[in-house]
Amino acid sequence: MKFDQGLWEQATAFHGHECPGLAIGYRAALAAMERLGVTRSGDEELVAIVETDACGVDAIQFLTGCSLGKGNLLYKNHGKQAFTIANRSTGKAVRVYVDASKLPVENDDRQAKMQAILTAPEEVFCKIEFKEIQLPEKARIFQSHTCTSCGEKMAESRARLKNGQVVCLACFDNYERGW
Repeated sequence: MKFDQGLWEQATAFHGHECPGLAIGYRAALAAMERLGVTRSGDEELVAIVETDACGVDAIQFLTGCSLGKGNLLYKNHGKQAFTIANRSTGKAVRVYVDASKLPVENDDRQAKMQAILTAPEEVFCKIEFKEIQLPEKARIFQSHTCTSCGEKMAESRARLKNGQVVCLACFDNYERGW
């Protein structure tokens, strides 16, 4: 992969600052998209599954065009620097796991670490593999209901009944017995 300074600067502007975490997501997105033969998604052509809530997710959003708002960015709280990009039209998906600790950076120099992530060969610090995944359905628009407790509207799919009244998740007291 040849480093694209302009694209990196755009991703940095989107995120707000440059950092090693952003570089991780940047490299992962480009690696997956290259293998899938795709470019940025205008709508829901791509799906991104991120396994972290760290800085790299912003690079995934920026480069792939996947977002929570469009329903094609899914978050799985695994605490891993791992990102799966899927192409809806082909059904193919690529998962990229990044282990930046494999890069030969002496000391905790963030700038040096970031540069190493941006320029090192992928095979040094990434595990890249095609995966079989179940693609989520395209985003749906739900009817709105008003919470009888707080008066705010919510999507029908998130409404709950509490004492026979429609309430939102924030006002709902979840009952679990710990089984």
